[in-house]
Amino acid sequence: MTVEKQVELNEVDTITVKFAGDSGDGIQLTGDQFGNTTAFAGNDFATFPDFPSEIRAPLGTTYGVSSYQIQFAAKDIYTPGDTPEVLVCFNPAALKVNLDVVNKGGLIIVNEDEFTDKNLKKAGFDGNPLDPTSETLKDFRVHKIPITTLTLQALDEMEMGHGDKLRCKNFLALGVVSWLFSRPLEPIEKFLNKKFGKKPQVLEANLKVLHAGFNICDTMEIFPIMYKVPPAKLEPGTYRNINGALATSYGLLVASQKIDIPIVFSGYPITPASEILHTLAALKQFDVAAIQTEDEIAAVTMALGAAYAGKLGITGSSGPGIALKVEAINLAVMTELPLIIFDFMRSGISTGMPTKTEQGDLLMSLYGRPSDSYLIVLAPSSAADCFWISIEAVRLATKYMTPVIVLSEGFLINSSEPWKIPDLDNIPEMKAPFRINPEGYLPYKRNKETLARDWVKIGTPGLEHTIGGLEKTNETGNITQDPENHDLMTRLRYEKTQKVANDIPDIEIIGDKDADLLLVGWGSTLGSMRAAMEVVQGSGKKVAMINIRYLNPLPKNLGDILRSFKKVVVVELNLGHLNMIIRSKFMIDTAFLGRVTGQPIPVTEMIEFINKELDSLKEH
Repeated sequence: MTVEKQVELNEVDTITVKFAGDSGDGIQLTGDQFGNTTAFAGNDFATFPDFPSEIRAPLGTTYGVSSYQIQFAAKDIYTPGDTPEVLVCFNPAALKVNLDVVNKGGLIIVNEDEFTDKNLKKAGFDGNPLDPTSETLKDFRVHKIPITTLTLQALDEMEMGHGDKLRCKNFLALGVVSWLFSRPLEPIEKFLNKKFGKKPQVLEANLKVLHAGFNICDTMEIFPIMYKVPPAKLEPGTYRNINGALATSYGLLVASQKIDIPIVFSGYPITPASEILHTLAALKQFDVAAIQTEDEIAAVTMALGAAYAGKLGITGSSGPGIALKVEAINLAVMTELPLIIFDFMRSGISTGMPTKTEQGDLLMSLYGRPSDSYLIVLAPSSAADCFWISIEAVRLATKYMTPVIVLSEGFLINSSEPWKIPDLDNIPEMKAPFRINPEGYLPYKRNKETLARDWVKIGTPGLEHTIGGLEKTNETGNITQDPENHDLMTRLRYEKTQKVANDIPDIEIIGDKDADLLLVGWGSTLGSMRAAMEVVQGSGKKVAMINIRYLNPLPKNLGDILRSFKKVVVVELNLGHLNMIIRSKFMIDTAFLGRVTGQPIPVTEMIEFINKELDSLKEH
């Protein structure tokens, strides 16, 4: 008589899981599909895909480790988590790189087949950490699974090459983790059918190993416990899993439809901006022209030419590419055309760490051009907010006839979250400000409210005109070197951008409005700040925060908010760009927390910093 082993079901409120291995192990695909099952289960979640900077680092080395971290919960969460409770390692290098970040007592799942002498040496281990005599993993719960062997066994009867079979092992691991967290396999099966429907052998192989990984958890009794995270109480509606790249692209599509102007997006391949070019290239049915140019200068000038022709001229790049676009951006400022520039920031300087995230381009976007050059600067705060900020960029650029820079981030582009699909009918229409009446037309005659000059489609009868990089006479647009006119035109271009402050929402304080301490951030720091603030509030202390989406011009009520708190703490993924602006513009003292590690600021570090600043207030 056999006695069936009972598996304990442990219900938890929140948990963080990290997948790690070689870039060729399908880590990002594995994490993305686990995220899809998490969305299907109704949890709130946030993800952090982390890629190696090397195009193809040697297999098995720490330089080539790719990872995907996801925090999911039965409550609202704002970050992908500081430290994982579960680490899934495909090779020794993945264990070596991530061992220091796993929670003590955490669960580590390893592909023991890969812990060979050769791979251990590549990863920098002196001995095998899986050896019973080793002290390396004594603080963790380790489960050794022969993932490679089990994959080959599951596919033993299939007529496939050995290498093709090995490429399926990530789905065996995904089956294991799906069982561990009581996740359904249907969303993954649906994905596989869609991706490999025209390759029946590949489809069958991946489905086989997925189910094999799920089933061996029962047959081999690998885990004594299963975890269940109840669904989060999300606002009613239809949700989908979305990352910043998709959200940006969809936002531009909606804006194009609302203003009834086609998109011309031109770009040169650069990490991480290339993802937008790839996404838009697959959406040609929505009257999108996505063009890969020969270099960065060609990309920005083509987008500017499209704007001159009456299209939505849009370009995107990262810091090094934006530097190359500067002269053409200034041409857009001078010609007063609605060019939209996306800067998907990454770690610098120079080529720096191209797959890591940072907020190092704020000062460049504000001041990094010759002479007095003013434009609008926006920044999304989450992956989903990339949708809304894209629409806002189109609205402001076309209404005020001026370039707009959107400071997005590598982290936002790659990370994903549940997104409630909006009712598009509730998004306001935008009026295309094209002039068609030739009577009294002057190229630089301005709208009294916005100071925007008229936008004229090329070929409109009676509205032929010339613009260019040389200074123009006010209203007539004739070339001139008159000193007083140049002073006037420079001031008008500046004043036009400042008028935007009347057309953007006031900042809203999040948290305790009667607190002594205010956290101030922009972009992706919203998530870490909010998570830290809620922990500190849970200990009985009062904290407030704001996140600035409009960086030029700044919201009109910002100064009043800053001056109403005893302590202002600025949080950034740089060494103090916004902090310097706030101190100089509003003449207030601030504390500063800045990091340039290529990673989001850990919530635990922010909590410690907040408590330290609160204690300093007590001392005074």
